[in-house]
Amino acid sequence: MKVCSISRCWGMPFLVLAAWASQFTPDALVRAAEFSPIVGPQLVARAEGSSQPIAPLPPTPSTHRPVVERGLFAGQSELSLEQLVLAVEARNPSLQAAAAVWRAAAARYPQVISLKDPMFAFMLATANVGANEGEAGYLLEVSQEVPWFGKRRLRGQQALAEAGAARSETGDVRLQLAEAARIAFSSYYLADRLAAVNADTSRLLDEFLLVARQRYEVGQTTQQDLLQAELELAQLHSRRAEFRRDVGVATARINTLLHQPPGCPLPPPPRNLAVPEPPSSPEPLHALALQSRPDLAAQAARIQARQAALALACKEYYPDMELIGRYDATMEDEAMRPMVGMAFNVPIQLQRRSAAVREATARIQQETAEYQNRVNQARYDVQAAYERLVQGRAILRLYSDRILPAAEQNIEAALANYTTGNIDFLRLLDAERQLNNQREAYHSTVAEYHQRLAELQRAVGGALPMPEIR
Repeated sequence: MKVCSISRCWGMPFLVLAAWASQFTPDALVRAAEFSPIVGPQLVARAEGSSQPIAPLPPTPSTHRPVVERGLFAGQSELSLEQLVLAVEARNPSLQAAAAVWRAAAARYPQVISLKDPMFAFMLATANVGANEGEAGYLLEVSQEVPWFGKRRLRGQQALAEAGAARSETGDVRLQLAEAARIAFSSYYLADRLAAVNADTSRLLDEFLLVARQRYEVGQTTQQDLLQAELELAQLHSRRAEFRRDVGVATARINTLLHQPPGCPLPPPPRNLAVPEPPSSPEPLHALALQSRPDLAAQAARIQARQAALALACKEYYPDMELIGRYDATMEDEAMRPMVGMAFNVPIQLQRRSAAVREATARIQQETAEYQNRVNQARYDVQAAYERLVQGRAILRLYSDRILPAAEQNIEAALANYTTGNIDFLRLLDAERQLNNQREAYHSTVAEYHQRLAELQRAVGGALPMPEIR
């Protein structure tokens, strides 16, 4: 009889386990910590047996470089709308967050299609442990779970569809940022133009005041005309402060979209914004929206993911398998016996599987109805934005062709008649107010037109097939 040797019967599995566990020794943890700037200090503290409490993880440092206080557009004489849109898309954190969600969803695919880790088992027959004679029996086993044919492929299809939805949602965030940048640019333009109109009207009132003073000095008018002109100038100066405030607010909004300090200076907006003609018909825009809108593409991808989930639920009626390899030495006086085998689950819980199929079917119906709802909303958005754009273009044409020329002719005639004494000063001021109000209304309509244009581009899903700019 042979003397029992525990080291012999435990040698093989302990050798494997020791090799695996050796990588988690204190020295190994310290070396691994060098490659992890976030969790490294915690690993070192645990490896060295430090009694000090572990501090919370520090916040992840920002990946953005420090913003130059002069701003992104320093040195430019005029702020460009297209450059602003591109800069917002490149720097805004919301788009970076959406892109991170997309990358996270894409990383799900290799996880769901891979097999589970194989299992290793070791069993020891305890009857002869500690005995003086004989060898202790033991058993080694390796197993691998294998899902039914097609399950991994369907899980991969579902993960890819969900990643496609996240990618389309990133495109939708990009469209929203472009719309926000265009609207902020329109507000910036409007505040600057209203301030310029205020300055022009103040200079015009200075001329009126000079004429009134000359007439007063020769006794052709009363002091009331001078006082009325001073009051009108004070009101204009009061409104000028409001326009400066609006410029500051619009600047802060643009800088926020650009992810830079709110008070960072910006180049002035252009003095004139080109007004393109709207498309001749909304019908091509409806078709373009159904093809280009990222939110519709994201919803279609969700439907594909639900369809893959339904097919996967149907596959659950089939058993999964487990392949087994065993090395048995538990019988006395017999040699080791290598064995192979297979185990599988018995899918007899039909009620649970049927409920999963019904759930997946209902989810498909839900996502399909949501897609139809989004299609209807997209058509409404396109039609509503188109009607507003057409109306705004007609109003702008009315201003440029009739209202503004008439207001300018009216002020010239009023000044000439006041100089000759045919009208009083109040009628001259009334003509001045009309010209000022019509100029402000014109620039407000231009800014609103570009806001409606941005809404239509957002509703369509991108650039519009616009005619030539007039």
